[in-house]
Amino acid sequence: MKIAILGATSEMAKDLILSFFEENIHELTLFARRPDAVEEWLNSVGIKKYCQVKRFELFRSIEKFDAIVNFIGVGNPGQAIEIGSSIFDVTLEFDNLVLAYLRDHMDCRYIFLSSGVVYFSDFDLPVSVEEKAMVPVNNIQPQDWYAAAKLHAECRHRSLKNLSIVDIRVFNYFSYSQDLLNRFFISDMIRAIKNNEIFLTSTQNIARDYIGPLEFFQIIRAVLHYSPMNDVIDCYTLAPIEKIQLLNIMTLKFGLQYKFQEDFESINATGVKKNYYSLNHRAALYGYKPTRDSEAILIGEANKIIDKQQFYY
Repeated sequence: MKIAILGATSEMAKDLILSFFEENIHELTLFARRPDAVEEWLNSVGIKKYCQVKRFELFRSIEKFDAIVNFIGVGNPGQAIEIGSSIFDVTLEFDNLVLAYLRDHMDCRYIFLSSGVVYFSDFDLPVSVEEKAMVPVNNIQPQDWYAAAKLHAECRHRSLKNLSIVDIRVFNYFSYSQDLLNRFFISDMIRAIKNNEIFLTSTQNIARDYIGPLEFFQIIRAVLHYSPMNDVIDCYTLAPIEKIQLLNIMTLKFGLQYKFQEDFESINATGVKKNYYSLNHRAALYGYKPTRDSEAILIGEANKIIDKQQFYY
């Protein structure tokens, strides 16, 4: 297949590119605001000859793609705060770019990276297939903007039933290639391990379901290999993991030193979520069968990072 990837500087996009390279049956064209950064990365991993790299302005309807994967958006909590309300414009601009292409190429598939935040849930419990999004229409706050932008895109996609569009809701993702300077819970934890620092966290227990590069590739591949459809699926693994369980595992496996702090405030750009994961396993209908749970994924990816002996400040 000829596949266009929009937002190729994304860490998830890079992991997917490497997975496609290992399979070596697709032709990739990578689009980015900073093509030089993408080419530098391709050189560093030794696969520059495998991909074409172009600026967004060169995305043209005259090119023939079998599939388009759109990664454009916010990649970390700190960035979500900085970008603010412009997330609406960014999401809409590039979504419209792809939708215009699909109208000229009805046989092209479109995979849009959405997020679990579209449920607008308080996540006291994990979400399920029966979940209804409770949008606070009279009191929308800045932490709701990202969710609203993604939900708006999903609604638009469902209205275009004649087009092959699949929205993939990512809840939690962790990879050995992740920039540990990004302010995620797990990256803060591993940075503390590598720097031999005490990891501070709140006393609140939370639960997360972390997919890794393998699970993400399995989902993408399942969608691409299935007959064209217009649908939305949630990401999930064999089982989620609770924070207390994760702290104990990281202490045992990697020597994590941690301390509970009552007034500790983490970065929650989209709000506090106690059980941020989904029981909606619709992806199984399309052939997705996870082989690992969150614990195995986190240990496996953390091992790769810590083995590098690279420190972050």
